[in-house]
Amino acid sequence: MAFKNIIGQDKAVRILSRTIQRGRIPSSYLFAGESGIGKKLTAINLAKTLNCLSLPASPITGGGEADGHSLDKEGHGDAVDACDTCDSCRKIDKDIHPDFLLITPESGQIRIEEIRKIDDTLSLKAFEGRYKIVIVDDADTMNQYAANAFLKTLEEPPGNSLIILIASRPDRLPDTIRSRCSRINFTPLSQDACGTVIGDILKKQAAVRTRKTKKEQPPDVLDPRFSTLVRLSMGRPGMALSADLLEEREWFIKLLNGMLNAEKDGWSSKEEMERWFELLLMLLRDIAVMKITGTQADLINIDLGDYVNKLSRSMDLQGIIEHYIQLNTLKGYFNFHLNKALTWNYTGSLLRARMDISNA
Repeated sequence: MAFKNIIGQDKAVRILSRTIQRGRIPSSYLFAGESGIGKKLTAINLAKTLNCLSLPASPITGGGEADGHSLDKEGHGDAVDACDTCDSCRKIDKDIHPDFLLITPESGQIRIEEIRKIDDTLSLKAFEGRYKIVIVDDADTMNQYAANAFLKTLEEPPGNSLIILIASRPDRLPDTIRSRCSRINFTPLSQDACGTVIGDILKKQAAVRTRKTKKEQPPDVLDPRFSTLVRLSMGRPGMALSADLLEEREWFIKLLNGMLNAEKDGWSSKEEMERWFELLLMLLRDIAVMKITGTQADLINIDLGDYVNKLSRSMDLQGIIEHYIQLNTLKGYFNFHLNKALTWNYTGSLLRARMDISNA
């Protein structure tokens, strides 16, 4: 896969392509945006493009603009992209390129050991490629010691090296780190673009199953639940492909019913609590839409139209909006490690005050 295959992030790809054309590669990038929208995929393809053997060296290393990649006065020109077939591109795809390092969190955190790996990698000159490239996925999970150590790396970057930080919550990174990175913002995909990405991957998975079993496997995109899956992903195809969103929603409704009946809290972790709140806010959004429009066409939970309609009858619009604001504010405090039981009881008391338990 190359830049041309990335769907729904045209602005980000265009910025990166023009930067390469001008030969003005910064020492570090921060790719910011929600999870599952293509930040990591774009970072890997940037690494492939910078070290692609089929591209001329001059625009990439700052020595001028190569033939076939010239720019006009407005900065437009032919797109620079990886060939996706040379040895360098294939090695980066397989994560075996000697000048490429991908760092991911261990047990939910990036620790100082990972930062030392980065320093060791960048201390050596590029062996095969033009650039030494390090991608730090979920960089916002750095602990304090890792962040302090990493700041030194950003302050004195080696020549011909590039660090790409990927963060869904960039505000969790220290200001001193954010200020030293060129930021590229990524946005959720449109519903059509999200459906295209999910559908293409499901078709490829079906084709692989067909080859393995030698029996025709119909692509999941034909499943009547596909439209609901796309809506639930909220423009984040990676979410739909990494988790069973429909099963997750069943879990959410089960816990909601328990909360409305004043049962004991059912969250097993902070991560579950955060995800449950995301689904709750999504449901409140749907209830408000149903209250305003009276139709199901614009619901995210479109297959639960009757359920949403019943809940909307028991709540007035002002109450729905007030609940959304209060609960969204509460969700913003999760960084402070809220007590699960107290959060459960408080949320339940808010919902029970306006939401009809018999409809849940």
